[in-house]
Order: sequence, then structure tokens, then C-alpha cells
Amino acid sequence: MSDVDDEIREIKREIIESRALVIKTSNVISSLAADVKSVAKRQAGYERRFTWNSSAAYILFALLSFSGLWLAKNAAVGDIEGETARLESSVTQLQRELGEETQRSEARAHAEAQAAQFYRMIRERRREEVVEQYPTVRREQLSAAEAAFFRDTVDQFQEDLSVAAYQQGMDLVRTGRYAEAAEAFQESLRLREDGPHTPSVKLELARALRRLGQNARAKDLAAEVAEQTVDRELQDDALLLFAECGESMGEIDEARAALRTYIRRWPRGAFAVDVRRHLADLNRQVMRGEARPPIAVTPRED
Repeated sequence: MSDVDDEIREIKREIIESRALVIKTSNVISSLAADVKSVAKRQAGYERRFTWNSSAAYILFALLSFSGLWLAKNAAVGDIEGETARLESSVTQLQRELGEETQRSEARAHAEAQAAQFYRMIRERRREEVVEQYPTVRREQLSAAEAAFFRDTVDQFQEDLSVAAYQQGMDLVRTGRYAEAAEAFQESLRLREDGPHTPSVKLELARALRRLGQNARAKDLAAEVAEQTVDRELQDDALLLFAECGESMGEIDEARAALRTYIRRWPRGAFAVDVRRHLADLNRQVMRGEARPPIAVTPRED
């Protein structure tokens, strides 16, 4: 009986231990289930965060890619626009240069035609036409050689025409046509104001104007001839003419000063004796207030 009791107690003990083990196992399973749920919740949260992070990263990557592409596109467009503007500027510059070159070519062609026509007039010795047309031809686009040749030729023609007008004026003076002679002398000066014959022209013009009663203008021209140094042989005649004009205008002091200058510079001149005599008369005229006719000097034959 004791063995049976012992077995029963042993069985009870095992049953109790089994029950306790079952309870412990149930608790462990419950705890494990709770842990699984917790892990599942954490996994679900992680998956949601991963999904959002992935979406945000994709959107950010897309934005960065779009921004990069947009910047690259703008840079490329800017380069293209800059190159286009540069090419348009180059085209405009080339068109302007082409137009200028075309104008220069046309102007040069016109200048060559004018130069050829002008050269024909020079070869034909048409002096008046050459001198008249030169201001127009000079404005053309001539070469340096053409311009120099035309300038020298026109200068020579002007001097020839000026001398011819001077000789014509002298012929008119010999026939007493002083007004026409004065016009010829003025034309000679217009054609050439700095020629070697210019002092003679001015002196003869002054004499013609004196004959025409234009003493003031004649006096000025005589003063210019008396002061010039191109042809010193004319200075004495010019000084006497200056004195004569001044005396005719009532400028006795200037006339006396001119006569004294003549005597000082040419004491043995052809008219020195007559000049001294007339100066003495003028001095007496000033002292007495008398009026005397001016000294009469025969013009020098040129």
C-alpha cells in the first residue's frame, strides 16, 4: 500500500509540476506573443518610415535632377544666345564693311573717271578749264601721286594764267583803259597771290586804281609792295606811290614820312632830287598851310 501511495504522491507531484510547467509555458507564450506584436508594430512603423523616406528621397532626387537639368539648359541657352548675338554683330559689321568697301570702290571708280577726264584737259593745255575744275576734282578719292601731279600742274597753270592776265592789264594800261586794266590785275591776283610777279601786279593795280581815283585802296596796295621782299626793286616806286596817294587824301604827314624814308633808303635814286624838292615844298605847305600838287613820278617801265 505504501508503494501505491508513494506512486500516487509521485504522480500528483508530477501532475503539479506539469501543471506548473504548463502555466509557465503559457506565460512564456503570452510574453512571446506580446513581443511578436511589439516587433510587428515596430516593423510596420519602420516600413512606413522607410516608405516615406524613400518617397522623400525620390522627390528630392527628382527636384535636384530637374534643377540641374534646368540650370544646364539655361547655361546652354545662354551660350547659344551669346553666340547668336556675337554672330549677328559680326554679320552687321561685315555688312557695314561691305557697304563701305562698295562705296569706296564706287567712289574710286568715279575718281578714276574724273581723273582721266581731268588729265585729258591737262594734256590739251586747257588751262582755264583745268583751274576751274580742280576744286571739284580735288574732292575725289585720288591717289597720292595723282593728287600731287594735279596740284603741281594746276599751280603752274594758275601762274601762267596769272601772268597772262597781268600782261593783258599792262596792255590795257598802255591804251588808257584803266578800269579794264584794274580788273585784269585783280584777276591775276585771284589766280595767284604768291607768285614771283605778284608785287608787280599789286603795284600796277595800285597805279590803275590811283588813276581811277581810288586812292585809299591804291595806298594800301602800295604799302604792301613797299614792305615786301620778293622784288626789292619795286619798293622805291611803291613808296613814292604811297606818298602820292596819301597827299591826295590829305594825309600830308604820312606822305612826308614816306618821302623821308625814300631819301634815307635811296639817297642817289633816280627821283631823289625831285623827292627832296617836293618834300621841301610839303614842309613849307605844312608851315604856311598852302596846298601844292603831289609829286609827279613817271612809272618805271617793266
